[in-house]
Amino acid sequence: MIFNRHVTDRFAPYLDGSLDSRMRDSVEAHLAKCAECRSGIDQVRKVKAALQEIPLFEAPESLWTAIEASQHGIGKAQSATFPNWRYAVAALIVFVALLGYWRHSRQLIVRWEVVALDGLPIAGGEPIVALESVPTGEWIETDARSRARIRVGEIGSVELEPNTRVRLMASGVGGHRLALRSGGISAKISAPPRLFIVDAPAGTAVDLGCEYRIHCDRYGTGTLSVSQGWVSLEWLRTESLVPAGASCRMRAGLGPGTPWFEDAPTQFAQALERFDFDPNSALDAIETILTYSRTRDTLTLWHLLSRVRASDRPRVYHRIVKLAGTPAGIDRETILNLDRHALARWKDELAWTW
Repeated sequence: MIFNRHVTDRFAPYLDGSLDSRMRDSVEAHLAKCAECRSGIDQVRKVKAALQEIPLFEAPESLWTAIEASQHGIGKAQSATFPNWRYAVAALIVFVALLGYWRHSRQLIVRWEVVALDGLPIAGGEPIVALESVPTGEWIETDARSRARIRVGEIGSVELEPNTRVRLMASGVGGHRLALRSGGISAKISAPPRLFIVDAPAGTAVDLGCEYRIHCDRYGTGTLSVSQGWVSLEWLRTESLVPAGASCRMRAGLGPGTPWFEDAPTQFAQALERFDFDPNSALDAIETILTYSRTRDTLTLWHLLSRVRASDRPRVYHRIVKLAGTPAGIDRETILNLDRHALARWKDELAWTW
């Protein structure tokens, strides 16, 4: 079952891991196609994390005594309605904390500064003639003759190319978020990691302090290209780390592919696209990828370790070793077993060649 409507009512059980496997797969299939729900579940995840940071305090016994004393003389029927005042007060405390967090977040939401660069871009259905202050939630649209620039708080800016549609999702001290429906944007961000996020139909671009361009057509097919720093392109359980000089393709329903450097041999890049998006060509594509890979292409090979079949993993491992040497302090079996910490250490070591 794949949901045609939004799955907001299943956010909490999904994040808690209480859905059965069939329902979880259905929710993930919907999230793969719905940028709005991916943004929504990310907000719920943040609220959940914030609540977990709230310190717990034991209420003084005098409070419970006073509450119980105030109920003295109330009939048994009423007592049965409220069997445990401690739970009621605890629930009230959680509610007040959540309400306070929500109000605090709403107060931090600011309007976005948007300026027309060429032509007459549109904000909320109205033409932008100069500098405009546009509220969160509105759409910014450019036609074939117009361009616009969005100021991202104090951390940077985003330029909209012609024929682009972007929604202003959130802005505050906790971060800034846009949703790219179609077209192209170029972002220049100078800030700590994960303060700027762009939701695209086939992945979420999480800024790690960089400059990049992301473009997608109306079907969700697109490419992320990074000119400075790093971007994490995320989709469900898949993450592609894209450094400066590299790109990553993405497809709606399939998510991001494997990152590759733009100066890679043509045969290498074409084989990688077949591997990512054409399952029938995956086996032949791996052979071509390994044959044409260079030392710098260990970026791609490192990602492939966790994406190829287990039987092909040793070939990828040995190719990386041949190109860049044996990982320091990490044994072969640990890598082949996809130990998360070992893979991260090896990535940091290989990154010197990227």
